[in-house]
Amino acid sequence: MIYLDHNATSPVRGEVVPLITPYFTEFIGNPSSVHGSGRAARKGLDEARRKLAQLVDVHESQIIFTSGGTEANNLALMGVALQANFNGHLITSAIEHPSILAMCDLLEQRGVAVTRIGVDSQGVVDLNALEEAMTPETFLVSVMHANNETGVIQPIQQIAQRCRQAQVIFHSDTVQSVGKLPVTLEGVGADMISLSAHKFGGPKGVGALVINNRLALSSMLLGGGQERNRRAGTENLPGIVGFGAACQLVGSNQRKEYERLLGLRNQLEADLSNLLPELIVFGNETERLPNTTLVGVAGLDGETLVMNMDLAGFAISAGSACGSGRTQASPVLAAMGYDGAVGQSAVRISLGWSSQREDINRFAPVFARTVKRLQQMSAPLTMAV
Repeated sequence: MIYLDHNATSPVRGEVVPLITPYFTEFIGNPSSVHGSGRAARKGLDEARRKLAQLVDVHESQIIFTSGGTEANNLALMGVALQANFNGHLITSAIEHPSILAMCDLLEQRGVAVTRIGVDSQGVVDLNALEEAMTPETFLVSVMHANNETGVIQPIQQIAQRCRQAQVIFHSDTVQSVGKLPVTLEGVGADMISLSAHKFGGPKGVGALVINNRLALSSMLLGGGQERNRRAGTENLPGIVGFGAACQLVGSNQRKEYERLLGLRNQLEADLSNLLPELIVFGNETERLPNTTLVGVAGLDGETLVMNMDLAGFAISAGSACGSGRTQASPVLAAMGYDGAVGQSAVRISLGWSSQREDINRFAPVFARTVKRLQQMSAPLTMAV
């Protein structure tokens, strides 16, 4: 199997696994305990926090470890909304991750006014619509750094500037961009950013919300005083240690890895376009993540294409893993103006640390042959005269 679905999850890096194992067998204490086993566990927790802080250029006290990107996104929105007593106005975009959009739906039911701004044909957030949506009651804007399906990078610094001018809190979901782009809290310009370890070679089930310490944030999970009273519950220590190790590996090689992935992606898109002139590469006229390609051929079914490529030995996805199994077109592509026939054909190829040029060389011709075979199978039959 050639794995080309890193935006769904990236395989745990080989260097990370042996660093996690001792926290199941040797360092067995609760990091909140004051005895020797607890202090040894706490050392691993603190070291991982330091590595993540270094990656995103913040103080260690600004990091809240969570169970993943979904919880980090939920905490960002609910934590601020609780501070506002569910009064006021929130702005997000129509192409956010489901963990943002579902939370917005819930907050709307609790009394928060929510505006979901649109995007252009390339999937870029409409800055004029953002400006028009701002009101004196707006307390939070949440716009992702890079889209998980298209890879399109949003004008995040411009959004941050507008939020600063209006004195509005700004959160950005950077789950897909960390590990693929240099990301810091100051560089993004946000008051909060969300991360997830398994998107760049760390273990599943661990993430973080990084916050500006001047920000008042209510906890969603109540109980103990972990994470500076901002997220109750015993920390997932093995996962957090792996998270820190992956952050260290990413931070030491960011520019070189960006160039490598960009070269592979550009080769992939050139090869596919040469073999399939009718192929649509979504968002290819604007800046995207270096690893992400979302393509479609009108009339084909993306899920069927994914299953056929799986049988051929290649793992890709029909858009976001969080929306897999759906029978309708991607809401992201619908927001970009594509009709169902095009949107439902979309499949995503996402590269990562384990991807090699040989993977691309093998993938492109098989993908093209599979598309042509499915096109022939779906072509209408004609009666011979």
